[in-house]
Amino acid sequence: MSPEGSICYDIGVLKQGQKKEIYILCTVGENTNVSKMEDEIDRIKRIDYAKEYNNVKAYWRKYLKDHNGLNLKEAKNPYEEKAFEIYRRSILLFPLLTNQETGGIIASPEVDENFTQCGRYAYCWPRDAVFITKAMDILKMEKETEKFYKIFCKKTQSKNGMWEQRFYTDGKLAPCWGYQVDETASVVYGVYEHYLVTKNEKFLKELLPMCERAIDFLKRYVQDWIEKEPETEHKYHISYDLWEMCEGIHFYSLASIFAAFETILQIYRILGKNVSDFEYNRLKEEKIEKNKREIERQLNVIKQYMNNNLYDNEKKCYVRNPEDKKMDISLLGAVIPFHVFKPKEKKIQNTVERINMSLRTYTGGYQRFEQDHYRNGNLWPIANLWMALYYLESGEKRKAREAFEFVIKTAGKHSFLGEQIDNSTMKPDWVIGLGWSHAMFVIVLEKLLRK
Repeated sequence: MSPEGSICYDIGVLKQGQKKEIYILCTVGENTNVSKMEDEIDRIKRIDYAKEYNNVKAYWRKYLKDHNGLNLKEAKNPYEEKAFEIYRRSILLFPLLTNQETGGIIASPEVDENFTQCGRYAYCWPRDAVFITKAMDILKMEKETEKFYKIFCKKTQSKNGMWEQRFYTDGKLAPCWGYQVDETASVVYGVYEHYLVTKNEKFLKELLPMCERAIDFLKRYVQDWIEKEPETEHKYHISYDLWEMCEGIHFYSLASIFAAFETILQIYRILGKNVSDFEYNRLKEEKIEKNKREIERQLNVIKQYMNNNLYDNEKKCYVRNPEDKKMDISLLGAVIPFHVFKPKEKKIQNTVERINMSLRTYTGGYQRFEQDHYRNGNLWPIANLWMALYYLESGEKRKAREAFEFVIKTAGKHSFLGEQIDNSTMKPDWVIGLGWSHAMFVIVLEKLLRK
């Protein structure tokens, strides 16, 4: 019944300056009888450690070579060297976050097992995974991306068409504290983004029913929250924002729904080219035509709502929701990735100017939103990377590089990107190796090299 234990190793006598190595191997398994455990230990002890080590090293070196989707060569300067190291680290990170059977992708390795400051990270948020799969497609991981949509998303979709906040990677529902409508919209958007890489119409056709169920849910959500009068009783729960910190009708959430609606119209257009898909199914054709008319009407409704209710005439810019009217880096989502507005529209330019005034710190890093108190309002790499994406969309490559370089110089010593950056130490903070951060890095790097 003692709570303590020890193991003694006889390593002989160490002379001055002498070194010795011992290998300690741990095996974890179900409890069994002593003789079976001893047999397993004997088997493990016979393993050639050096051979296994070299095999593993060779495997991951080949993996890096096979997934060098950007075809990067040798770095020409320290800046490129560090950028390439983060890129290679991203290639190695993504498969370690991914359930190889279901395609589910966790946000990050676990950092807070005891729930001291967060609700834990080793779950799959559909929205985070959509960003990650976009990066995976760049890195020639199309099969892993397809598995996420064809297995994980199918398995986790509710009967009403929505996806909940987060899941275990085997598809089971994880602890949730609220609903986020952008989780559902993001999956539909992501399906089409993957198609743009593979041009696989069979993939689109197989996932069309899943996407249509999601679109039906989103249409009902818009009808309930956007088209009704404010005092009307609502059927659907109001949505959290993408940061999971406040409930309301959010600019980013509406932009994601807008993109999902445009996506399904594109899917119909592509599949409609194949006569055998719809021509001989009159009822299906009629349903699709009705669906398209409703979606086109709701696209106008959403954009009108964003302009009428989420543009602050005093600030001369868009705000994240009608209640707190804060500046938020996710406002950029309406430009990239969701393309609701063009980057050089006057209202968007005003919004970016206001973001720079309120969220950019003296170090060049950006906060998520005004008065962000989570972990002292640290900077977030994805905020800088989002700014870089916006500037690339608007043709301002120098500004894009400035925002990108800040992320490079604040990466960890092993080239991991954190969820956050401490503004005083300029080092990664809290979660180290956040999948979303690495995904955005790969997406920005690809665009920088292409433009």
